[in-house]
Amino acid sequence: MTDEPTTLQVGDVVTVTIGPVAHGGHCVARHEGRVLFVRHVLTDERVQVRVTEEGPKGRYLRAEVVEIVEPSPFRVNPPCRFAGSCGGCDFQHVTVGEQRRLKAQVVREQLTRLGKVDWSDIDWSGEVEAVPDVDPELAGLRWRTRVRFAVDAAGRAGLVRHRSHEVIAIDDCVIAHSLVDVEEITTTQWPGVQEVSVTVSPDTDERSVQVGPARGRESLQRKAAGRSWQVSSGGFWQVHPQAADALVAAVMDLAQPQDGEHLVDLYGGVGLFAGVWGSRTGGRVDVVEGHRTAASDAEVNLADLPLARVHPMAVERFVVDQAALRPDVVVLDPPRVGAKRAVVAPVAAWRPRAVVYVACDPAALGRDVAYFAEFGYRLVALRAFDLFPMTHHVESVALFVLS
Repeated sequence: MTDEPTTLQVGDVVTVTIGPVAHGGHCVARHEGRVLFVRHVLTDERVQVRVTEEGPKGRYLRAEVVEIVEPSPFRVNPPCRFAGSCGGCDFQHVTVGEQRRLKAQVVREQLTRLGKVDWSDIDWSGEVEAVPDVDPELAGLRWRTRVRFAVDAAGRAGLVRHRSHEVIAIDDCVIAHSLVDVEEITTTQWPGVQEVSVTVSPDTDERSVQVGPARGRESLQRKAAGRSWQVSSGGFWQVHPQAADALVAAVMDLAQPQDGEHLVDLYGGVGLFAGVWGSRTGGRVDVVEGHRTAASDAEVNLADLPLARVHPMAVERFVVDQAALRPDVVVLDPPRVGAKRAVVAPVAAWRPRAVVYVACDPAALGRDVAYFAEFGYRLVALRAFDLFPMTHHVESVALFVLS
């Protein structure tokens, strides 16, 4: 027998016991037949919440915490005084170790539900791996090397409240790298400006401040995997200082590059994976990147590799135009929406010996796992990394081989 849904409405306050973590930085609770998504809580906590929003067709409700009645042993005081108002962090109330366990649960749940993964066949530790902290005494803090500030009508820069356009006045962000200098940005007046982006390079102590959308007017030098990389404003580079090294190591470990092998690097950015591959194998590398600025950076970064070619075009077009390719390995690092069937199908038709997929969203990865299976490629190994501490985001690296 199931409970009938109640007439729970926005503004109502109820007491609930919190259930499992869900993808997106919240946990699931139930109240008399209704599903509630609640942020800033932990599994098994008893909390009083206020309903703030009804989901599409009333399928679920969103709620915010009013009072923690019975706290979790993993609950801590957030290190940032703006936590709970600023929308940037999801897990500042959670110990760093527990944050990683929660993210591992999300990865497993998304790949099981969306990708129909049989975990008995997958080489995965079941853990989200840590990367070295910027400061060992500041676990999970001061790592973010790129911060985009919103600017309100009064010309004041800040960060945005969760699910809102309201700009929250701040004078610090504890996950921002110290080179960002949040106080300087937020105490400066920015009349007539909608956003300010700050990007820093801890490798060189450089800083770029862009007013409005970053469009490649400046470049910073980054270092990773024994090489230097030009990265223009608006181009893509991982925001955690240790991320590039961690991901390159994982990709190479899973792909096991052999001398002379041909790599196709889709969504290749400034050429990070292709540059390391080409340096190690001496083989042909094709980098496909639709962002013109990033593709131009890749041309510079791969200039020392005679068999490297950069294709400044949409990945969806390249995989169709180059249907006759037969690369040994494909690496793809798609945007948050994933590669989708339109890319997975032609990649599988190339019949590479391995596909290594770098995913910033476990739901998108789960959907693409199902597509790869449909076209003959099975997931055999996975690693996951905590590249975004204090947030719900997690980076995964997956290996697919022909069934």
